[in-house]
Amino acid sequence: MTTTKKDRVRVGGRTVELTHPDKELFPDDGITKAELADHYRRVARRMLPHLRDRALVMERYPDGYRGRSFYHKDVPDYFPDWIRTCEVPKEGGTVTMVVCDDAATLVYLANQACLTPHPWLSRTEKLDCPDRLVFDLDPPGEGDFATVRWAARQLGDLLTGLGLRPALMTTGSRGLHVVVPLVRGTDFDTARGFARAAADTLASRHPDRLTTQVRKDKREGRLYLDIQRNAYAQTSVAPYAVRARPHAPVATPIGWDELDDPGLGPQRWTLRTIGDRLEKHGDPWRGLNRCARSLGPAMRRLEQ
Repeated sequence: MTTTKKDRVRVGGRTVELTHPDKELFPDDGITKAELADHYRRVARRMLPHLRDRALVMERYPDGYRGRSFYHKDVPDYFPDWIRTCEVPKEGGTVTMVVCDDAATLVYLANQACLTPHPWLSRTEKLDCPDRLVFDLDPPGEGDFATVRWAARQLGDLLTGLGLRPALMTTGSRGLHVVVPLVRGTDFDTARGFARAAADTLASRHPDRLTTQVRKDKREGRLYLDIQRNAYAQTSVAPYAVRARPHAPVATPIGWDELDDPGLGPQRWTLRTIGDRLEKHGDPWRGLNRCARSLGPAMRRLEQ
């Protein structure tokens, strides 16, 4: 049972106190910290399968989305001991990071003005073996989202033809993510090498529209197939996460058929409209973890 009051949320058997619940994090729309916490409480069932057992980075905006912000990796001393953490190796030592395994943690992070949780692409017991690949597709020019929709379709067809089961998500920011669930059998270098080879293959098929050129001044108006997130300690925006943009857009999983909608955009759904979408259409990423495939066969097919 979940209950919500202005200054506290009862969720998952815990009571999470909200400090300054009336503080407006999105003042243009009057969206308060209490409303942010309620959003994460409502989407927790769908969001948690993609957060559990992953270290995450907190993107925090204590003064609202237009104010100062910072990416918070280490767990502060004042976090309650019921929040799970993990020790992550880094150069010269370790860092203790949050692991969001339950709805109470998700609501607690919202109270810390964490608008957007960014989970790792690997799980805590195998930090060096990703179980996600992410291709980040942003428009090559302002208002050119049709090219993003087209590129996502081409990439999805390529990956599916290689025996993988890619999924699709609006980022709530500028573009789309194509996400590939993996069986944890390869390290980051191998996974990144595959992502690069897949991107190079697709760019070679459409050299006038797609590129893997990192330098912006060399892209010549072509869409960049970005695979840079596929590395150790890199993160990706979580599904159903709120973004620090006007009107609180939400990163939203979508079905492949929705690419045909010319009205699709990266910020189409917001904190206040995502509930209606989920009620009418459900969650396109339900059961996504069961779609994990090994990279080995896909790599061999790509080489051939």
